[in-house]
Amino acid sequence: MKKKIRLVNKLLIEKYGIPLRSKVPPDPVDLLIATILSQNTNDKNSYKAFQNLKNNYKDWNEIEKLTRSQIEKKIKIAGLGKQKSNSIKQFLSSLKKEKHKISLEYLRKEDDRKILEELTSYIGIGVKTASCVLLFSLRRNVCPVDTHVHRTTNRIGIVKTNTPDKSFDIINKNLPEGVAHSFHTNLIKLGREICRPANPNCSICPLLNICEYEKKNLNGGIKYKENDFLLLDSIK
Repeated sequence: MKKKIRLVNKLLIEKYGIPLRSKVPPDPVDLLIATILSQNTNDKNSYKAFQNLKNNYKDWNEIEKLTRSQIEKKIKIAGLGKQKSNSIKQFLSSLKKEKHKISLEYLRKEDDRKILEELTSYIGIGVKTASCVLLFSLRRNVCPVDTHVHRTTNRIGIVKTNTPDKSFDIINKNLPEGVAHSFHTNLIKLGREICRPANPNCSICPLLNICEYEKKNLNGGIKYKENDFLLLDSIK
């Protein structure tokens, strides 16, 4: 599996390039709340909701003092207001109560598994949100699995799972060192632009020759070329 992940990563970089990263990683609390707001909405609306919080209050301590309904009004544009405001309120209040300050800096000394367990213990914080903190804020070699990554990795044949969380476990147990950011980011691009949920445009996919998606071959089964296996063997 590691060879196939390396190959997929290589081909996606050839298609999309190496994704840019901010020189300064985002604050873990900022990133976690931004990820909550991004669920089931577009980037523009989730960013606006995040700015509605950050621009109207001094810090997260001040936001923690708001009622859930007050938070909901500020993030309304991101949708799922009750659910997201409840997750944000519960997280901020629990963190302040347990750690006596709203900060996740203490996690930097912990290993990946411990951080996942810690973050997912909060109400409303799932594996995807926690793993985004690991990848983007803490710069760990962890690949978050959203619907795009789950769909594309199943179609490609890297995993055969029914849920994103199961895909996450298998992918990250077999993830080569140093590929998480490019692999995750470029798979999302692939899922949005080419490997769409309906009517994927397989004819222009950079992974066409190694993908196991059943619709690729109308007669059933996958027809590989000899060069595809040679290419897999060349990936160390």
